[in-house]
Amino acid sequence: MLISGRDMKNCSQVTEFVLMGLTDRQELKIPLFVLFLSIYLFTVAGNLGLILVIRTDSRLHTPMYFFLSNLAFVDFCYSSVITPKMLGNFLYKQNVIPFNGCAAQLGCFLAFMTAECLLLASMAYDRYVAICNPLLYMVIMSPGICVQLVAAPYGYSFLVALFHTILTFRLSYCHSNLINHFYCDDMPLLRLTRSDTHSKQLWIFACAGLMLISSLLVVFISYMYIISAILKMRSAEGRRKAFSTCGSHMLAVTIFYGTLIFMYLQPSSHHSLDTDKMASVFYTVIIPMLNPLIYSLRNKEVKDALIKVIMNRNQAFMFMKLRK
Repeated sequence: MLISGRDMKNCSQVTEFVLMGLTDRQELKIPLFVLFLSIYLFTVAGNLGLILVIRTDSRLHTPMYFFLSNLAFVDFCYSSVITPKMLGNFLYKQNVIPFNGCAAQLGCFLAFMTAECLLLASMAYDRYVAICNPLLYMVIMSPGICVQLVAAPYGYSFLVALFHTILTFRLSYCHSNLINHFYCDDMPLLRLTRSDTHSKQLWIFACAGLMLISSLLVVFISYMYIISAILKMRSAEGRRKAFSTCGSHMLAVTIFYGTLIFMYLQPSSHHSLDTDKMASVFYTVIIPMLNPLIYSLRNKEVKDALIKVIMNRNQAFMFMKLRK
């Protein structure tokens, strides 16, 4: 039911929201807190560690690892936007978030999520150039082009997030402030307002559809050329190495895009908040933890660089002990 003009005048806009969280079952809250805290600490260590390894090892100063370090940065950021507040749901009776804080959380989440989609597309293009045009790779993927392929996703993501956040928080919220979710997201917020949300829902569907379809199209076309080029290779070792190089990215793309398509490209009438919560846990908490694992465990260069960093730190530690 839409709010009438008379009711709008008598409406007192809420100043804070209450996040209801994943569950209201008290016996599950402490185990879930420990689980998600462990996942978050692993996410922070994994992504920041991956960035550190890439920065400190000169062998990894290539376009592929430049994109990977930016992906790790985005994963760290949008996990940090969501998870700490989510952990509060397991500790506090009422997990309150101010109105402006809710807007900031939604805006940052949308910005980093959109940036991740577009960065995955940039990484697919990078792999296409590396495998299909190896002799021209360093010319095509020059430092300037790499910066543009990272700066454009960040800039576009910021504008899209700002636009959607303004649309969402210009609506009237004056009857209930209980968000049936563990963070401020569009769908549960739209269920609280009695303003007309038809245009907002159309914008969500249009922007999500355009972003997902365009970036997936880049990924799909890139990998069609990549697979075709790999199958034409005469060397079995060359084919194995090429598939290994692209396998990590394909796995990350499949997991991330699959979850987003399920979440955002279905009619609002088909949305179940409980199902949405589970999907949201996957792409806000689990995927940022999985990405450093996917890219490090399947990548010999990263593993070698990580071992080198650990050994150097151990040697420095032993040297300091001997000096004492």
